[in-house]
Amino acid sequence: MTSPGSDHAVRRLDFLPWEYARRGTAADRERQAERHRQLAATGKVDLAADVYVAESAAVFCAELRMGERSYIAAHAYVTGEISLGSDSTINPFSVVRGRITIGDGVRIGAHTSILAFNHGTAVTEEPMFRQPHTSLGITVGDDVWIGSNVLVLDGVTIGAHSIVGAGAVVTKDVDEWSVVAGNPARKLRDRRAPRPTAESTTTPVPDAAQVTVAVADPPERTIAAAARDLPDRAAAFASRAREQVDELLRRCWDGERFVDRPGIEQEPAIRPWCDAIEIADLLLRRAPEGHTRDDLVRRLRARQDPQTGLVAPGDLSDRGLEQPFDAAGLSVLEGPASYHVLCAGYALQVLDSCFEHPIFLDLPPAELERRLDGLPWARNAWGAGAGIDALGTAVARNLNNYRDTGSGPLFTLMGWLTARVDRESGMWGQPDPDQGWLQVVNGFYRLTRGTYAQFGLPLPYPEAAVRTLLAHAEDRRVFSGGGFNACNVLDVIHPLWLAGKQTDFGRAEGRRWAEAQLAEILGRWVDGAGFAFAPDGGDDRAIPGLQGTEMWLAIIWLLTDYLGFSDVLAYRPRGVHRPEPLVALPGLS
Repeated sequence: MTSPGSDHAVRRLDFLPWEYARRGTAADRERQAERHRQLAATGKVDLAADVYVAESAAVFCAELRMGERSYIAAHAYVTGEISLGSDSTINPFSVVRGRITIGDGVRIGAHTSILAFNHGTAVTEEPMFRQPHTSLGITVGDDVWIGSNVLVLDGVTIGAHSIVGAGAVVTKDVDEWSVVAGNPARKLRDRRAPRPTAESTTTPVPDAAQVTVAVADPPERTIAAAARDLPDRAAAFASRAREQVDELLRRCWDGERFVDRPGIEQEPAIRPWCDAIEIADLLLRRAPEGHTRDDLVRRLRARQDPQTGLVAPGDLSDRGLEQPFDAAGLSVLEGPASYHVLCAGYALQVLDSCFEHPIFLDLPPAELERRLDGLPWARNAWGAGAGIDALGTAVARNLNNYRDTGSGPLFTLMGWLTARVDRESGMWGQPDPDQGWLQVVNGFYRLTRGTYAQFGLPLPYPEAAVRTLLAHAEDRRVFSGGGFNACNVLDVIHPLWLAGKQTDFGRAEGRRWAEAQLAEILGRWVDGAGFAFAPDGGDDRAIPGLQGTEMWLAIIWLLTDYLGFSDVLAYRPRGVHRPEPLVALPGLS
């Protein structure tokens, strides 16, 4: 194999050019700029700034126009007078030659040939290789999907919104909205016509080859149809959840305390109480059935250490509260008390209360910088981000409830974040070979939630962050099986939603991802039990419980708000996942 720097090296982006917009580095973009300059020197060339032309593609055009977000992939052979619209793609090993006009949103599959020229045959006394060429030109309308190994011959017009099945030989015009396949290609159906149901079908069933091409909806159509149904599905889900919330909370009450998942051995903990409070507030705007607001406030406040202001782990049952607790070693930046700053603080807030004592944050700037540098950014960026989330939330809690404590370490913290953010990824920390961007993205969510989101501040590099988030969202290791869990989905949608307040960059792709996640989770509600943290986890995380329900309810709100129809839910988070800042810095005096 040749070295990566050689002219013949196999480059990932050449074969996967759709990754360029999200994963292309500064070096990749400079290489493309040079590629654009080289092409411009060969003829009349008009390339949008963000197009990608594989270095291994043979592109020798008298005229070449490429619209925004279009690409030519590895080993394509492209000559002649070519006009390629926006969001249109020529995939690996395709041949596109002659006078060809291709509209917007066109997909040309690998190994396809579109040939807008022919050999004449009229001069019989001349051998074929001496016959004059003829050229009528080829036109492909907008929103066309041409499968792999297709052959399109000169003079053909393919109408908008059409589909050409894999292996087809197209010798004559294709009407708009048609599905064609075969050799020669023939029309199988009109995409706009109602599909026959099992009850209404009276024509013979086609053979297996026709079934594959003729009756299988393309993914784009299926996804688009499902997306149109999402607002109605979301509204129906919210109504169903609201009717069942008391039942699922009773399921997680063992007679003394709230437990996350009934039937699972687990230590008494504070978070299930907080999750139950948030779920009841979110869907019913009241305390959980059988509990009073004053009693819940009393229990949560009882675990706060007066000296540090931190909430110690333990049991909030009557019997547990009788036991003394040890507050030694509690820390905002790490350990079990760290998340209690969030969950207990917000649970008290939705109960219209607050911590009894401020959180002690006497961290001199030099000491804070040393501790921030010492967080595990290399291999546990999630843990590092979680610590910053708790620290930022502690500052916000003090400012919200005890303004005389001042801003504490906030400005040192925000200065450190500004200085340490990576401009290429828009994030903190680096990906690793084992987990890719997982730790970095999950840490980014926690970090930005507790700082930029809670204080109403803009992200430093929102477009770079969106590019990283969308690249991470393609990692099937993360979003399949046990990886389809509340943390992994939340840690992408909240940053997409947050960055979306500053930029529309990547919005179309982000919407597709959000629609897919929403469609998946809406079907995972278990009647009377709620959501599992990891519905496909294959272990006890697949059992519905309080944590899974609280998180997925918030995720559904974020997904629908990102998609523009959160109002159908008739609920809005007020706790940990509230969309509004807890403290707006410009309002500080």
